[in-house]
Amino acid sequence: MQPIDSFGNAVKKLREAGKLLGYTEENITKLSTPDAVLERPITITLDSGEEKSFHGYRVQFNNARGPYKGGIRFHPNADINEVKTLALLMALKCAVVNIPLGGGKGGIQVNPKELSRAELERLSRAWVRAFFADIGPHKDIPAPDVYTNPQIMLWMVDEYSKLAGKPSPATFTGKPLENGGSEGRSFSTAQGGFYALRELGQKIGMRPRDTRIIVQGFGNAGYNIARIANAAGYRVIGVSDSKGGIVVASGKLDPEDVFQYKEAHGSLQGYTCATASCTVDENSAVTNAGLLEVDTDVLIPAALENQIRADNVDRIKTKAVVEIANGPITPEADAVLFSKGIPVVPDILANAGGVVVSYFEWDQNLKNEHWTEEEVLRKLDEIITREFAMVWLKSREKKVDMRTAAFIISTQRIAEKMGL
Repeated sequence: MQPIDSFGNAVKKLREAGKLLGYTEENITKLSTPDAVLERPITITLDSGEEKSFHGYRVQFNNARGPYKGGIRFHPNADINEVKTLALLMALKCAVVNIPLGGGKGGIQVNPKELSRAELERLSRAWVRAFFADIGPHKDIPAPDVYTNPQIMLWMVDEYSKLAGKPSPATFTGKPLENGGSEGRSFSTAQGGFYALRELGQKIGMRPRDTRIIVQGFGNAGYNIARIANAAGYRVIGVSDSKGGIVVASGKLDPEDVFQYKEAHGSLQGYTCATASCTVDENSAVTNAGLLEVDTDVLIPAALENQIRADNVDRIKTKAVVEIANGPITPEADAVLFSKGIPVVPDILANAGGVVVSYFEWDQNLKNEHWTEEEVLRKLDEIITREFAMVWLKSREKKVDMRTAAFIISTQRIAEKMGL
């Protein structure tokens, strides 16, 4: 399979939206060019006393609507093309849900599993020292991403505050609750996705109790959207992780029971039901890729990018898709699903709950406030519901898929702030 140019695909979609809006090629280029691609060495002393340098980076993509916002990933296969893509999508994501932030992404090329806790702390603090002048509560607000977590954000905000000479909790989001984090942040991506699922169901006439759901990917977001949907009465009939999955032909899975099994065994392999609505005889083991091809009402990709492609899209048997993962559908597959009348709630809307609640955390920190979980979820619900309606209406008005509609709305909002 040929490598997929994720950044090129994102720019192609932005260009399509720009052309529909009547923008010049020059203005489309401005919209699709990052403000800064920052790359710096991050050097620390290992526990052994040896000095080691790692490749650190930050991509800042359009701050016309507000400070840059986006995660920091610690990953051995850091890819600047992927990071540029995610920074662009973050700018569009913030615009489509109409919060006053731009796009950012960054991290370090490292396998954090090979570092001790002390080395990880030194690395986290060194990243802040390297990029101190480029970040800040009114400039660029990083957050957790792949292999980073609230503890790493706590080390980073502490280092930034020391360098700044004053407490600066609003410089990083995704912090522990007791250190300025927001209620609801740990499951906000899934919660926002659930609100999008609920709104889609109302538009296409799917009642929760009659709606079968398959979730590919059983990490934080996949588990939580399965859990939330199950509690709301939807039938979760299949889930998977990287090592395989499980499907029940009738009845439904209990996501909490599946989660407990995965925690105990490290994967879903060998799972057997422990609830009356899901019996052993109904179990059917599938591969992670095979799960995508199981007949369902709503398919929720919540794992990696490029899962639904030209080579498997014709075997997808679902009535709708809600993208919780970033970029799980290639442009070629998108076109096929649209031609078949299968609505896709795009990632920049469906998984925006995480950045919305990160925005809430930033806002709370700036105001020295702490909102209840109920208040956070109410505000999140209002935003996702309102912007879903905007995207749905625009898709009908322009006779385009929901992704193109979302790009039209977000591109226009950014362009207006840029004065284009």
